[in-house]
Amino acid sequence: MSKRRVFDIDFDEAAVPAGTEEAPARRGPMAAAISENADALSARQAAEAEIRAENDRLAHEYVALKKNGQIVGMVALDQITTVKLIRDRSADRDPDLDELKASILAVGLSNPIHVEEVADGYELIQGFRRLSAYRELFAETGEARFAQIPATLQARGAQLDHLYRRMVDENLVRRDISFAEMAQLAMSYANRSGQSVASAIEALYASAGRQKRSYIRHFAQLLTVLGGDLKHPEGIPRATGLSLVKLLEENQRFAGQVRAVLNSQPDRDAALELSLLRSAVSGGQAKPKKAKAPTPRSSAKTTIKLNRPEGVAKCTASSGRFEVTLDHDFGSIEPRRLEAAARAFLDSLKD
Repeated sequence: MSKRRVFDIDFDEAAVPAGTEEAPARRGPMAAAISENADALSARQAAEAEIRAENDRLAHEYVALKKNGQIVGMVALDQITTVKLIRDRSADRDPDLDELKASILAVGLSNPIHVEEVADGYELIQGFRRLSAYRELFAETGEARFAQIPATLQARGAQLDHLYRRMVDENLVRRDISFAEMAQLAMSYANRSGQSVASAIEALYASAGRQKRSYIRHFAQLLTVLGGDLKHPEGIPRATGLSLVKLLEENQRFAGQVRAVLNSQPDRDAALELSLLRSAVSGGQAKPKKAKAPTPRSSAKTTIKLNRPEGVAKCTASSGRFEVTLDHDFGSIEPRRLEAAARAFLDSLKD
């Protein structure tokens, strides 16, 4: 039986028959999906990073604008308080408020108020008259458009002296603010900040001229002495106020005399109070006159009777005396009317 011979064949590994090359590995559906998701996730993360960067930029810009009071928004009236800053306004209603309301009704509010964010809402910094006008309009009309007011927003945390300066500088351009109101604000701020009134005036009214600050100091002195006796200090003109301060410095008794004059008219209005103060100034500045020789007094006495709608008026005239007796309550007559009647009576007796 023949034996089969075994031949060892040494194949050249580099020689691969045509058509027998190894095909590239194919990815399954799962691998393809994972790859696509990874690419999409990477793209989304890149987009989100860009959005976060833009939001950060806008947020920083918003904070900067807000800090400078350049962001305007609509704020509900019931969210605004006016307790942080002591106002320099008189407690009496502003007589020009009706004109402002009419302007708002006609053309809207052209200048927003300025508020600061606080824990439970907003605190008014500037715009007391505008806020008052909106509140009255909302109370009178009930319209929703007056339930909110345009306001620039001040970020919370601003220094108190900075807020006062903003309010004061705005009010310095007002023509109707009085020296007494400015002095009262400085006194209130001094009391709150623990500094002297003079220092408070220098700090708050740095934008005002030196002469104007001097006037404010004089009115602060006037209010320190007579503030509790004045009902309408905002009605005192500059000249009258300065004259009062000068007399207070020259005469220690003058303050008591002014108080007596004011307290004699407890129901006085602003016009009467100013008239009383001017009379006090005139009396205090009057130079002593030489005593006149006494006029010889006569012993003559005249009595006349006049028929009046109120009844019969009996008039008795004698040396240095004139009396009227009539069934009428003269004490109920307004003091200025009595003064005018007495003045007219005496003027008619002049030669």
